[in-house]
Amino acid sequence: MRFSFVTLFPELIKGYFTESILKRAIEDNKISIDFFNPRDYTLDKHKKVDAPMISGGAGMLMTPQPLFDTLNAIQTASPRAHIVFLTPVGKPFRQIDAKRLASKEHLVLVSGRYEGIDERVIETYADELFSIGDFVLTGGELASLVACDAVSRHVEGVLGNSESLEVESFEESLLEAPSFAKPLDYKGKEVISEFLKGNHSKITDLKRGLALCKTKFFRPDLYKKGIANEK
Repeated sequence: MRFSFVTLFPELIKGYFTESILKRAIEDNKISIDFFNPRDYTLDKHKKVDAPMISGGAGMLMTPQPLFDTLNAIQTASPRAHIVFLTPVGKPFRQIDAKRLASKEHLVLVSGRYEGIDERVIETYADELFSIGDFVLTGGELASLVACDAVSRHVEGVLGNSESLEVESFEESLLEAPSFAKPLDYKGKEVISEFLKGNHSKITDLKRGLALCKTKFFRPDLYKKGIANEK
């Protein structure tokens, strides 16, 4: 699967792929990444890509021309590219979206800067808009990385053990059950004894119950959704 990042600051993103799982995924040709900088497409002799907002207000806005030409170049070379803008006004990015987007051949992640992007760019090129939360960042690069990481996990062969995807948080609208590692007793805090008895059926039922309890306590919104799905 190919990921293209549209960003004014590609160096902010590149380092994330030099370690761990996604580094191996690139080396194994499970995913590929590339970068498109709107500054390389601007017609402004000073390489400017921003301008004051016409309606007034503080800050600058990314102007249409550099992004139009950047995204047009991507679409011309890759007609099946799926273009996603990371923006606070987008719909919440969920696990189900990560799984769905993993089926795309080419995902383009557009990172805004300054006070955002001229709306005409979004109207023309956006296939989807996503937000990673109800807060504002200094730029969209972190959000693009979050989306890329979440999607990559669902690309076949990226994770060494695909079974781990089946029991992760947010599957079936539940948080993942508590997990433990050695030692069995650490500073007087012991692992749940039922986990040690080898009865996999009981362990599965126990984990399900613990996941329900954990979700009800930490994410009552998800708990209600999960219970509704069971009915």
